[in-house]
Order: sequence, then C-alpha cells, then structure tokens
Amino acid sequence: MEPSLPFPSACLSLWHRGTRSFPHLNANRLADVPNAIKYVVIGSGISGSLTAWKLIEGGAKGEEILILEAREAVSGASGRNAGHIRPDAFRGFLHYASLHGAEQAKKILENEKLVLQKIREFVQTHNIDSDFVDTTTLEVCLSQESADYQAKALAGYQAAGGDISQVQIHEGDEAKARTRVPNAIRAYEWPAASNNPAKLVQWILSDFIAKGGKLWTHCPVTRVTAHQARDTDARWDVHTARGTIAAETVIHCTNAYAGLLLPQLRTFIRPRRSQAKSFIPRSSLSGADALKKTMSLRYSAEHFFSVNPLRDGTIVIGGTGTRDGSNSEAEKWKALATFDDTGINDSLVRNSAREFANIASDSAAEPLRHGEGFDYAWTGILGITSDNAPVIGAVHGLEGQWVCAGFNGHGMAIIFTCAPGLARLVAGARWEETGLPECFQVGRLIKCVL
Repeated sequence: MEPSLPFPSACLSLWHRGTRSFPHLNANRLADVPNAIKYVVIGSGISGSLTAWKLIEGGAKGEEILILEAREAVSGASGRNAGHIRPDAFRGFLHYASLHGAEQAKKILENEKLVLQKIREFVQTHNIDSDFVDTTTLEVCLSQESADYQAKALAGYQAAGGDISQVQIHEGDEAKARTRVPNAIRAYEWPAASNNPAKLVQWILSDFIAKGGKLWTHCPVTRVTAHQARDTDARWDVHTARGTIAAETVIHCTNAYAGLLLPQLRTFIRPRRSQAKSFIPRSSLSGADALKKTMSLRYSAEHFFSVNPLRDGTIVIGGTGTRDGSNSEAEKWKALATFDDTGINDSLVRNSAREFANIASDSAAEPLRHGEGFDYAWTGILGITSDNAPVIGAVHGLEGQWVCAGFNGHGMAIIFTCAPGLARLVAGARWEETGLPECFQVGRLIKCVL
C-alpha cells in the first residue's frame, strides 16, 4: 500500500485523555523550524524521545538535537498501546527460530527480559510517576491447540539453553483458580509490568527539553534530500511545511510510517491497525478482588486478547481477537492494513466485551450499574516487519541517516534497549557494543529490499 504521513485527526487514547495538561503537548506548533541543527530525530514516541535523551547522556549537547513530530507529542503507537511491559518468556521462540535461527531467537527473548529490568530501573532512578506496577503476567491457554504449542515452545527454548527458571506452569483447576478464567486449560506465569506509556514518554521529553533539547510538534516531515551547500557539515535537508532544516544526522523513529521517508522500507515495514478498550469492572473484580496480574487470553497464535489491570482498577483489553464469523481471516487482516487511526471498529469492541464478561463470569447475571462495563476504545497503528524483528542502525547508502522502527506491536518490550543501542551507534560504537541481537541490524535488509 502507499506510504502515508500520520492522519492529523487521530482519535485520543485512554492515556491521551488523562494527560491533556502536558505542557509540551503542542510545543512550537506554529513556529518556523530552525535553519540548521546537528541532529534531527523524526518521531516523538518512545524510540525517538529515548534516542534523543540517550544522545545527551552520551555527551551530545541538548541544543544540537531537534525532535520533529507530525502531530501532538507522543501521538503515535507509544501513546496508544495497552499499557503492558510484557517480555516474551518463551512463546515466540519457535517462530523467531524459524526466521532467524535458534541462537538469535534465544537472544531476542533474553533481550526482552533485560528491557523489563531497564524500564524498572529507569522509572525508579528518576522517580517517574508513570503508574508503573511490578507484577507478573499469565499466558492463558484457552484451546488445546494453544496449550500444545506453548508446551512445544517452552521445550524448544529450554533445549536451546534458554532460562525458564522464572516461568511457573499452572494446569487444569489450578490454572482456572490462578487466572479466574473458567475455561483455562493451562497457564504460564512470569515477571512483567504495567505502565502508563504517555506519562513515561512525556517525562523523557520534559527532561530532554530541560537539558536544552528542542521539540516541534504538528510539523510532519515530507522528505529528506541531500544538502547541496559545501560550506557546512550538514549532509541532509529535512523538509517540512514550516521550513527546511540542514542537518548532519537524521534519525528516523517513525515505526509504521518509516516507508514514507525511506522508500527502501516500504515493503518491509507495513502498517496494521490495532485496537484497545478500557472496562470498568463490576464488584467481583474490584476492591480486594481486583485483578493484580496482566494476562494474554490465547486461543491461537493470531487470536488472542491482552488484559491489563491498571493501578486504579480499570481493565484494558487489547490484542487481535478479530474472529466474529462475519468475514474470512484474509479479509479481516486486509482490513487491518491501514494507517487510519481516526476511529474504532465496533466488532472488536463486542469481541473484547465478551472476553471481559468471561473473566467476570462469577457475577455475569447481575445487571451492570451505570458506569460499569465498557468505557472507551481507541486505535493505534503498529509497524509490522516481514521477519518480526525491528530495523535498527545506519541506512545503507545514506550516510548520516539512521533508523529505529518496526516493533511489531511489541515496542514496550524491546525499545528500551533498541533506542539506547542506536544512540551508541550514532556516537560511533560498534554493533557488538549495543548488546542487541544481530538480527535487529538494518543491514540484514540489503539483499531483501535495497
């Protein structure tokens, strides 16, 4: 499909609705852009904001860095997810191994465990009020197909030397009791967290600006071209509706939208619309009986619902539970391939409402009070890569341009190592010094898309 800029009239997420007083939400909305600057970072989500913040931590001057955002601050996928920080403990091993080999698959999962630790340390060190909750997550198998696959994935990861010491297994009645899901066949449990993503990224942006960094919102980049003047260090001209910026370094943190400015990524990173919903629980899931753990309610690899109980008791349900019998699977996935995040899909709301009712089945016969049940729904656009790994590093043939994108709806479990890794690469480090899996390198795409 044709690449696109972010739609200007995107719906607000639950997180956006609760952070409208962020002072930098519309920073420099009407101002012309600077004529020249050393670093331009495109995108104000977690990858862009954290990369810029890490550049300063690594010695760059804040005044040398400009973040450009097409809409209001943190308006993309980072501000639209379901609030999880949920590392994959083993489930994706077989799929990653089929694409990248067992060694790389093991490194991917080990990296995700590290991300949880990194975010926890970051929030605690800086005393960030982002509603961070240390908890565990439950992978709930709701079909024998799912249970069999999970068992095979766990065995495969363990055979490859993966550490499963933090994984607990609950069978049968124990799984039902542990998850409070009456049709659970088996459940796996491991460490995870819940977090308000908008508050986390807004803190990073605020600190970046306090250190001298610049943020321009509602300022989409339409193209990047070679800088022609010979009397400066600038290599690239970054074109916007409010002026052109001569930059030495351009860092693309645009996730699903990366193909607009980097045509070589148009067929490799594709958009997929996802939807999350918030529910206000009835008494059976409130007070002392409130859910404390996040969950994935898994029917099959592509049919699941994520469940995230927030600190205030609200339950957020996300995932790709699209089966409602109305269309073929191919038609449904085609419908999700869009950049449109301006509205919601009512059938997805109904599907999630059924899952919510299933969790609260012990009191389903009681009528909902006004204010209980479905509360709000919102849409976000995921950046899906052809091999389920992100694209990190220097853009081939475009010296001074870098990319950090393609997070496959799993950004909160990988960006907190990817963005710092990219910042180190920009500063001159070798890939080995980032600690990232080799299959994340953008260089792997040269034969595929360049």
